[in-house]
Amino acid sequence: MSNLDRQATPSVCGGRGFVVAEPVRELLAPRHVQLGGSTEVRRLLPNLGRRMVGAWAFVDHYGPDDIADEPGMQVPPHPHMGLQTVSWLHDGEVLHRDSLGSLQTVRPRELALMTSGRAISHSEESPKEHARLLHGAQLWVALPDAHRNVEPHFQHHAELPVVTAPGLSATVILGELDGAASPGTAYTPIVGADLSLTGGAETRLPLDPDFEYAVLSMSGEAEVDGVPVLPGSMLYLGCGRTELPLRALSDAGLMLLGGEPFEEELVMFWNWIGRSQEEIEQARQDWMEGARFGEVKGYDGTRLPAPELPPVPLKARGRVR
Repeated sequence: MSNLDRQATPSVCGGRGFVVAEPVRELLAPRHVQLGGSTEVRRLLPNLGRRMVGAWAFVDHYGPDDIADEPGMQVPPHPHMGLQTVSWLHDGEVLHRDSLGSLQTVRPRELALMTSGRAISHSEESPKEHARLLHGAQLWVALPDAHRNVEPHFQHHAELPVVTAPGLSATVILGELDGAASPGTAYTPIVGADLSLTGGAETRLPLDPDFEYAVLSMSGEAEVDGVPVLPGSMLYLGCGRTELPLRALSDAGLMLLGGEPFEEELVMFWNWIGRSQEEIEQARQDWMEGARFGEVKGYDGTRLPAPELPPVPLKARGRVR
């Protein structure tokens, strides 16, 4: 899933100005965005005052939605550059197509990792015969300057490493957690993990004090460092932590996101991450007029046009705490 907002505006993200160098408990409320006819997402990143968590630059949570009599997810072909997309499901299936010719059905707890590099396009849709429920998260990882023009590629990993403790099962989606490493390709020090907690469980998750972290609640009732985090909300935790207390009031699903603070300042607009407004303008022109982003074959429908880019130049408005 991607950004289908027709009123998209450019935003500056990255850089040390937005990073909190000490442990905090900052609860982020989502912005509700309609995606197609039957799917509403809760957008947690970018958020007012909180643009990134490590290299994680975009987080949408959706569902659980009953799509038994609905088409479900229908995201037409659209472009990306300068980022990786991470598709993560708890319920349902999504059919991924891209301009490299990839065709992959993604199922719950399987990693679909698309590295756009210099340019790629893709579509996502619920299969015609699909399960009743659709529930998951779509995330983007910003690529550092040294790798942002790599050749685009797609990875699918059905088997991922799992870290366990009493009442906890943690699937490592990207990066490394407690010595277990995901097979997905990462370009910055990062971690993404899916946490399943049984009701009544209390545990402490080891963290890297050099990383900044956030926790997204997917389902159930849980407390993160003593703060209740309800489904569809995210708790930003800052840096400087060596462990994270977790307590499940019921069976609960969480996502841990973290990484070294992203040093570079970025410009994000629609489905692109660049370094300047001029670069974004060129990407828009290439998508509307050229063949740079390739063609997605097999999707029954037309590709998405890019929204208009506001003419006002961007200025960084970082903050230091």
